[in-house]
Amino acid sequence: MGRISFSCLFPASWHFSLSSQVLPRLLVPSLRQLLFIALQLFLLCYTQVMHLARVTDVDATDTSNPNLNYGLVVDCGSSGSRVFVYCWPQHNGNPHELLDIQQMRDQHRKPVVMKIKPGISELAKTPEKASDYIYPLLSFAAQHIPKNKHQETPLYILCTAGMRILPESQQEALLEDLRTDIPVHFNFLFSDSHVEVISGKQEGVYAWIGINFVLGRFNHVHNDGEAVVEVHVPGNDQQEALVRKRTAGVLDMGGVSTQIAYEVPKTVSFASPQQEEVAKNLLAEFNLGCDAHRTEHVYRVYVSTFLGFGGNAARQRYEESLIKNTAARNRLLDQHTGETAESPLLDPCLPADLQDEIGPSAQKLYLRGTGDFDQCRQILQPFLNRTNETQTSLSGIYQPAIDYSNSQFYGFSEFYYCTEDVLRMGGDYNASKYARAAKSYCSTQWKTLRERFDSGLYASHADLHRLKYQCFKSAWMYEVLHSGFSFPANYKNLKTALLVYDKEVQWTLGAILYRTRFLPLRDIQQESLKGAHSHWRHSFSFVNNHYLFLACFFIVLLSIMLYLLRLRRIHRRAAQHCTPSSVPWLEEGLGSPALPINL
Repeated sequence: MGRISFSCLFPASWHFSLSSQVLPRLLVPSLRQLLFIALQLFLLCYTQVMHLARVTDVDATDTSNPNLNYGLVVDCGSSGSRVFVYCWPQHNGNPHELLDIQQMRDQHRKPVVMKIKPGISELAKTPEKASDYIYPLLSFAAQHIPKNKHQETPLYILCTAGMRILPESQQEALLEDLRTDIPVHFNFLFSDSHVEVISGKQEGVYAWIGINFVLGRFNHVHNDGEAVVEVHVPGNDQQEALVRKRTAGVLDMGGVSTQIAYEVPKTVSFASPQQEEVAKNLLAEFNLGCDAHRTEHVYRVYVSTFLGFGGNAARQRYEESLIKNTAARNRLLDQHTGETAESPLLDPCLPADLQDEIGPSAQKLYLRGTGDFDQCRQILQPFLNRTNETQTSLSGIYQPAIDYSNSQFYGFSEFYYCTEDVLRMGGDYNASKYARAAKSYCSTQWKTLRERFDSGLYASHADLHRLKYQCFKSAWMYEVLHSGFSFPANYKNLKTALLVYDKEVQWTLGAILYRTRFLPLRDIQQESLKGAHSHWRHSFSFVNNHYLFLACFFIVLLSIMLYLLRLRRIHRRAAQHCTPSSVPWLEEGLGSPALPINL
């Protein structure tokens, strides 16, 4: 039985074939059949287009593309330094849109990133070695960027926590060595202002920008059903409020610190002049757009970092308190609680019957867990350092009001580990379900938890340290979120996550977005000089350019109809030259004589 096959290799390979039994019905198609075929091909094209859209940003970067631009950000952290290479096509000329910046990917589709250890702050006493220290990172990046693009590739070296704790004189000595030596060895676009120690506030803003950029919240073409918010643009009281896409807030709890960042869409009021002065250091107002006169990309973001409120630091503060208070109570009451394994101090923040030892050898304290989640929460509340002042959070720090009925937050690091590693509840957060699961975990016998761990019932990266302190960290996370930041127990718009759209989002993405925000002006000026309205031509998207997609669909549909008309014409010609006895197969769908068809 003969078959006719159709295949295509773009945008992704697909194939289908028609048997000779089906072919006669196609040669004389009805309107219903035409519509059915068109619908099937439209769905096929749509599926392939969406597939292409998903893989575009994970394909290897085409370094032969002359319209591609590049940028470098070196993150000089406390434990090491990493270089991130970013790339973006020429701006489309629309002043309402931002650069389409993505992380560069090598020929194996891996992000172009390199890390070295230790942190640059370790060179505080030998600042003349700073440029030698950074050289391998820049050499690695230079190999991935076309040489003819080096002189127009901006390089930013931004130092964080490790450098902040150094005296200003040592900071400046390290930075000066970089400013002096880097231009000698590399031809990147680099100036004195491109290397600096950034504040925790800046780092938080950059992280907020990066996450919302990946989520598409800066694209103000919103569809029906998308969450929007009314924004009072900072410094422009005369203008009407803007209505634009709602941005996402960020909660991040590491080992040492906890950070919160979110947009404050409305003008804020203060309880006192002192509070207003404090708020100035916590609120950042900036314009992400390339035109300072346009206000659609002006944002007011609150960022606050709380040292000592990370999961591990909080546990350390808690243990120090146990050692101090137990020693004082033992002296007062002439007791020996916790001094031996036979008379341990009962700890509600450890799983039931888990035995642990804390403190230095001279002050060693023996603990046994009772696994009482609710009691653990109550014990931890004083460690939040809350005050009675209005509009405050942890340690009495000012916090602008959050519209919990129209907001969304993403929780990273410990917010994700606490919900997912053991409890397997990562994703959409539900306070009551989380509390029940945490309570159940805490009250489970340590022996049973170990058996589950050995059977591989927990996340692959969950270790014994996670198992031991999951009860404590679950309670700490719950208290920080609901008692510290005052999120209501029925809040439904928190999503705990490790990745955003399967990508790890670094604050460095937000940094390069902000620092290259004026670059589109060059492309916009070029577009105006050309006098053409082909702004989509340089970097069109199969997803966003609906008009192009619609045009493609109609072209496909027209081609199908012309093709079927041609088949009908061939059929008529064949029928005119055939005897009556040779054509019944056209109506009966039986095996046919050989019929040449040009495809």
